[in-house]
Amino acid sequence: MSTETDLATTVSRTGRPAPGARLGVTGAQLGRPGAAVLHGLDLEAAPGEILTVVGPSGCGKSTLLRTLAGLLPALAGQVTEDGRPITGPGADRALIFQEDALLPWRTARANVELPLAIRGIGRTERRTRAQEWLERVGLAGLERQLPHRLSGGQRQRVQLARALAGQPRAVLMDEPFGALDAQTRAGMQQLLVEALYGTGATVVFVTHDVDEALFLGDRVTLLGAGGLTGVRPVPRPRDRGARDDPATVALRRDILDSLGSPTS
Repeated sequence: MSTETDLATTVSRTGRPAPGARLGVTGAQLGRPGAAVLHGLDLEAAPGEILTVVGPSGCGKSTLLRTLAGLLPALAGQVTEDGRPITGPGADRALIFQEDALLPWRTARANVELPLAIRGIGRTERRTRAQEWLERVGLAGLERQLPHRLSGGQRQRVQLARALAGQPRAVLMDEPFGALDAQTRAGMQQLLVEALYGTGATVVFVTHDVDEALFLGDRVTLLGAGGLTGVRPVPRPRDRGARDDPATVALRRDILDSLGSPTS
């Protein structure tokens, strides 16, 4: 998953091509009427890449994500998927929040199956897909557990399985690991990379954590007051040890300086 080409040309486990979506924002003003938070925004997420987005609270990170999801219309400019305007939510764009949003009365497997059932996928196929993804995210044996019997990390795994079982072309993630402890968070970051491998999905991942942005992102987008302040490519290969690589250290310092954060 280290290159755009690897992801964009991968064939999914179902045997059919699963290219990621190209998401574009051009000359856009985003926010709510009378309360725009982003102005003149130009940004693109290439097919198959993980684009991480960092910035201070209130700079518009979640607004950007909800606009790409089709939940919030742009006030001006264009927001597109593969060159076509995004006018509302779509099954090929999955949205994952910090809160897992699982239905408490449904088992882990039933939660994963729910969006597939809504799309009219037959019971046998949706159960097979749900089981495959639960196994893939390390929840084999917990399929019949209700959410309150699962840990925070396990519930986020269910949410990830639910999103990816639908074979989306884009996954939009709004600080999904922000409420987890450091060890669980690191495990979920690695799991995300592994789970995405072979799906071809494009990912836009919002986070406050610069180290998380550097580990996950192929590129890091910096948002500031009112708009885009920069986009930085991330050195590869993706590895925990790369945190101490001089190129990564320099990039981390550059991002923190851009955000006005201390570098220690």
